[in-house]
Parts: sequence; C-alpha cells; structure tokens
Amino acid sequence: MPGFSDQLDLIRRGSHEILLEDELKQRLESGRPLRIKAGFDPTAPDLHLGHTVLLNKLRQFQDLGHEAIFLIGDFTGMIGDPTGKSATRPPLTRDEVIDNARTYEGQIFKILDPEKTLVMFNSSWMGEMSSADMIQLAAKHTVARMLERDDFHKRYSSGQPIAIHEFLYPLVQGYDSVALKADVELGGTDQKFNLLVGRELQKHYGQPPQVVMTMPILEGLDGVQKMSKSLGNYIGINEAPDEMFGKLMSVSDELMWRYFELLSFRPMQDIEVFRDRIAAGENPRDIKFLLGEELVERFHGARAAGEVRGRFIDRFQKGAMPEDIPGVTVAAPSDGLPLPNLLKEAGLVGSTSEAMRMIRQGAVRRDGERVEDPGLKFEAGSEAVYQVGKRRFARVRLVS
Repeated sequence: MPGFSDQLDLIRRGSHEILLEDELKQRLESGRPLRIKAGFDPTAPDLHLGHTVLLNKLRQFQDLGHEAIFLIGDFTGMIGDPTGKSATRPPLTRDEVIDNARTYEGQIFKILDPEKTLVMFNSSWMGEMSSADMIQLAAKHTVARMLERDDFHKRYSSGQPIAIHEFLYPLVQGYDSVALKADVELGGTDQKFNLLVGRELQKHYGQPPQVVMTMPILEGLDGVQKMSKSLGNYIGINEAPDEMFGKLMSVSDELMWRYFELLSFRPMQDIEVFRDRIAAGENPRDIKFLLGEELVERFHGARAAGEVRGRFIDRFQKGAMPEDIPGVTVAAPSDGLPLPNLLKEAGLVGSTSEAMRMIRQGAVRRDGERVEDPGLKFEAGSEAVYQVGKRRFARVRLVS
C-alpha cells in the first residue's frame, strides 16, 4: 500500500478539482475504507474512452483499498440529464434504459475489479419513493438555487423553457449519495452543481457531506470537442483492436499527453521520461505506440496488443489494405451516385459535407488511387474499395 503522500498524489492525478481536499485527507487518515461513488446514466449502450476517465479513477481508489460504487442511473436516465442542454431533453423509456444498462457490466469490468465493485441501480430506492416522499425531497432545495446552475440560468434568461422534471434530476442524483452514504462522489466538470447538491442533501439527512471530485472532460480525436459518439470523435471500448489502435495513433502529439495522464495506468514518472525521450529526438509515434498497446491490452488482452503494432505498420506505413474490408451495398439512381453521397451511404463519413472536406484534403481513395473530384458519379453495377482517411475502408457495390 502506498504511503499517505503517494496516495494523495495518485488521487489528485488528472483531477480538475477536489472539494474539499482537507475533508478527503481527514477521511483517508481515519484508515477506514471509503465509499467512492460514480454514477452513469444508461443513455447509450456503449461506453467510450471518455467514460473511462471516471472508471480509471474508481480503479485507483480500489487499488488503495476503498470501495467503488458503480451506480447505474436507471431512474435518472428516464428523467434525462439536463446538464449542458439548451432545450428540454426527451426522457428515455424504461425499456430503453434497461436495454442500455444490461451492456454496462461487461464493459466496466475491463477496468474495475469485480471483487471490489458494488454495482447499484438508483431505481432500487427511487422506485420505492411515494409522491409524498418526492415532495419532501423537492422541499429541500429552492428554485433560486437551481437557477444558479449555468445552463438553467442561460435558458431562463433567454426565455427557453425549463420543464419541472429537469429540476428533479440534480435532486435525485444528490439523494443517491444519501442512499449510498457516499464519502466521495466523482463526476465530470459539467456535473459540479449536481455533485454539490449531494453534499447539501447529505447535511439535511444528518450525514457527513461527501467530498466532491471533478474530472476533466476528455477531448475526442479532433482535440477540440469532448469525446462523443454523436460527434464521431470517439473511441469505443468495444471497438476492434485494430480500429482502437488506429484511432489512438491518429491523435495529435500534443493530445497524446492528455490521454496518457487520464487514460494510462503508467506512473507519471514514466510519462515524464517519455517526454524527455521525445525532447532528445525520439519519434513521438514510438511513444504513441506504447499508449495504443496499453489500451488495446486493457480492453482486448495481451495477445491483441502484441499484434496491432505490426498490422498498423503494414497497413499505413507500407500501404497495405486490411484483409477484412466490410462489404456494403448501396442503391444508385439511374443517372449515377455522386461520390460524396456514395461515401455517406456506405457509412464512411457522417455527412456529405464531411465527404467533400475529406475529398478536398486528398483523403479519399478508390481502389488505392486518390480521388480528388467531388463531382464524380458512379453507376449501378460498379464495385470498388473506398478508403477515407487512414482507417475507414469499405468494399462498395452499387445496385439499381
């Protein structure tokens, strides 16, 4: 077990803010295992590396002997988290929430120790609340305090509607901390308001208030916006090893260090050594290889990690195409299908505007030859391998 100072260094690693660190120190010094809570609403079935920032921190607490609580917000998922939303978010149905939640356990145990993890569903206590209980809970917070939240304040000031049920979300999330007697709650920086509601509610219920620990929101592959499936800049933890490795190799040399700090389990001292090696002239690609192999091993095992580098070099540095190119059938009109539309329908890009951009950048190939004319059309009966960027391939057959 690391010494007290080393424990604090590990806990602080990558964190954005700890409220209040003195309280955390006191609880650590008590010597008792702490209850560390992190909640996830099952709004989508698959987790990506952005979600694992919290999971990694939970795992670090586990390694220090503390109890990790992975809370699936099946009740809050039906409310819909309003955080950062400029309009009321449609709540999910019960069936949608349950279907998504089923997939979580198999994914999280690629990081968390199942022997030291308590998986809970907040419907366990919220589903038993009566209407009177919910009214009593709502009485413990004011509208004025709710409107202090940045997104609520902006919507209220601009005349955008705020549904009453959206005010319930922070209250329910806060009550989860009461039900679990949490010592520490982890969340993204965008969750700070909700986490602090948990502190206040614990005081109302006579519990010591939890320490709030916010973690940065991980940037996606573009290095600008947060990692998000809807933005297409994500790396899913269930993605194939080659796809995961290839995406990691595409991140910028600058963003690589952010990924090392938040996603790698290597000691920070090792990462500083990597920085020194690059400063001394080593190719950043070789250091990025180490990051890619570590994450592939975490999610796919040592054998997969040992093979991906060689295949990546063969494919992208020697110009080889992958062996398992997926086949796609796309309908073409009688006068031919424009190239941007073909790439979109084949699933190689998210939109025709993205296709136009990739064509202009020289990032589109047809049977290995660069295609630079977005006005090209292809007729039914043709078949070719299309490539967008370094990693996206499809064998497209056009039919009438």
